[in-house]
Amino acid sequence: MLQSGTITLYHAAGPYCYRDPSPDAGSDESLRLVTIVSPDRIAFAETPEQTRYVFDRIAALPAACLTKRSWTPAEIGRLVAATFANLYPGFGHRGRTLAGLSAAIGTLPPNADNTALYDRLAAALLTLDDAHVGLEATINGKERSVESGEAPSIIAARQDTALGADPATRERTWSQHYRNGIVALLDGGGHHVANRRILWGRIGRVGYINIVTMGAFSSESASDGTAELDAALDDALTAFQGLRGVIVDVTNNRGGYDVISLRIASRFADRRRLAFEKQAIGATVPFQPFHVAPSASVRYLGPVTLLTSDITVSAGETFTLAMRALPNVRHAGKRTRGALSDQLAKPMPNGWILTLPAETYRATDGHMYEGIGISPNLTTRNSKGDHAASVAQIAKSMESAR
Repeated sequence: MLQSGTITLYHAAGPYCYRDPSPDAGSDESLRLVTIVSPDRIAFAETPEQTRYVFDRIAALPAACLTKRSWTPAEIGRLVAATFANLYPGFGHRGRTLAGLSAAIGTLPPNADNTALYDRLAAALLTLDDAHVGLEATINGKERSVESGEAPSIIAARQDTALGADPATRERTWSQHYRNGIVALLDGGGHHVANRRILWGRIGRVGYINIVTMGAFSSESASDGTAELDAALDDALTAFQGLRGVIVDVTNNRGGYDVISLRIASRFADRRRLAFEKQAIGATVPFQPFHVAPSASVRYLGPVTLLTSDITVSAGETFTLAMRALPNVRHAGKRTRGALSDQLAKPMPNGWILTLPAETYRATDGHMYEGIGISPNLTTRNSKGDHAASVAQIAKSMESAR
């Protein structure tokens, strides 16, 4: 609700409606840019090129928004199910169903406490196997959280006792092996730059660049800052000029910002092209288009092979869509994770934070990959033990291509 220049947020789901419990609700950066679309429609965005959040005028607040509720644990459980029923784009994929989620949440007894509620919700959300689903709670002064949907490759690494004594150590060891295998391929060991988010170098007459996040390129500036990214790309692409091809590797990319994804893809674009479109679940407005346009900085327009895996997620996947829109790019590796939508944070009336995706991304081929993942045109062996071998094989084929 917008009144006298002040934004008051309400959340509605099924028969429920409640005022956002945060005192700062409505003041975040995503509502910075205001556009009056029509007398009955207003749009907000952080910047002109980022996601637009569109609101339609209604005559009055629904009665449910003015209804006082006790918000027992049982009621919160039903609210979570209603929120997913209204907003979640992943039902129907990989066996996910609303009925399954509702059954997993079940009906909590009237005397259930917050611990019982959290345990029930956490177990239910894990069944969705979705990297953008999570829950944060504070119970008796202790913080608890759960995130769903880890990549099978990472799960396997955490379970591999040969890699260490505990899951965290095993994942770190896996990451070291992954990086060391690539470094061994690169002439002179390559360059690990931009807060160690980018590794680049040459494999003979083929360029190679590995990007592990779409953001956090500096420990001293904002996570969506681009100065260090731009400097790294300038150096890498300058060194790649005249080479037979370039491998862009996002097989260990954990996501970040779509604006970063498009910024990197612009370094390989010959002209402005549609990258993807997105639309909020239940929206009555058209899909919002996002384009990849040629960068004004150094570009590489020769043959490019994009490598992905089941770890490639979120902004790594929107990067995949942007790169697939370019005619000089072929997509190899393994299917991506299938969690493209931005995370929507839904504060619950009890102060807990539920996160879930609430958008549909549409690729230039018309397909929607949310909950499914983006399959490459060329499948390569790309597991923890042979990734470097796959990179070497691709580099060899690119170098010998005519």
